Amino acid sequence: MATNHGIESDPGLNFRMLITGGLLVALYALIVGILLYLGVSMSIVLVMAAVMLFVQYFFSASFAMFSMNAHVVTPEEEPRLHAIVDKVVALANMPKPKIGIAETDIPNAFATGRSPKAAVVCATRGIMSRLNDEELEAVLAHEISHVAHRDVAVMTIASGVGMLAGLVSRMAMWGALLGGGNDRRDGNNVAVIELGVMLLSMVISVVAFILTMALSRYRELSADRSGAILIGKPSALASALINITGDMGKIPRTDLRKAEGMNAFFFAPALAPGTAASLFSTHPSLEKRLDQLNKIQRELDAQH
Repeated sequence: MATNHGIESDPGLNFRMLITGGLLVALYALIVGILLYLGVSMSIVLVMAAVMLFVQYFFSASFAMFSMNAHVVTPEEEPRLHAIVDKVVALANMPKPKIGIAETDIPNAFATGRSPKAAVVCATRGIMSRLNDEELEAVLAHEISHVAHRDVAVMTIASGVGMLAGLVSRMAMWGALLGGGNDRRDGNNVAVIELGVMLLSMVISVVAFILTMALSRYRELSADRSGAILIGKPSALASALINITGDMGKIPRTDLRKAEGMNAFFFAPALAPGTAASLFSTHPSLEKRLDQLNKIQRELDAQH
């Protein structure tokens, strides 16, 4: 099967990232406005927003690696993994990212980092022990497609909005205490203001989640397509998806719950198949992903 050199840009993904980014800016502005209304000084709000965005943008990869008990490995430590990544990045005509291993039996992989030059592609012990080289190559091509599309940074910032919104309810109390000079408020309406802020924070969190979920589902289909075309093996990626999804149900639920925070970045969500949580998954259904890969396989076969 012929391979495709380079990973083409996805206009649909680029448009969705632009729209999502704009809406995220609006949510951040709304949160800032709430804090200012509560009496928090402008300097504190600006410093807090700047620190939050700086940490998310520059340290997201470190946080993701730490949360998964992962570490960067050398070619001497993991020759199989490095050899596969070397092959994929050569096809993609991209700089080689750092390579990591996560010490968990959950079969998965993820890419993180703010840009291709600062990216880390990480595989778990579980996925390396379950997939053959062809399947693992397909999964890593999928993850490297995320790096090429630069969608990881947008997802990182999107996932942080909900966390920031959750802090606003606490800031409501702090703002009430610090804003005693504001004559718009008195002891009778502080509770009403705090309740309103908490409800608005919940709405912001829900909107941020919906934005994250919608973008994540599309970007996963985009990376499936790009990765499959890059190596010319949609069937290998389909096989990897089936194996990983099937084995996910064999992982203890306590372990899956611990990894749920990384679901938006995983190759496959850390959810037991058939659970109610899959309705709100950050990934499209297995059937939808397999249907797309089968279509790509037919398209490639028709070219030969």
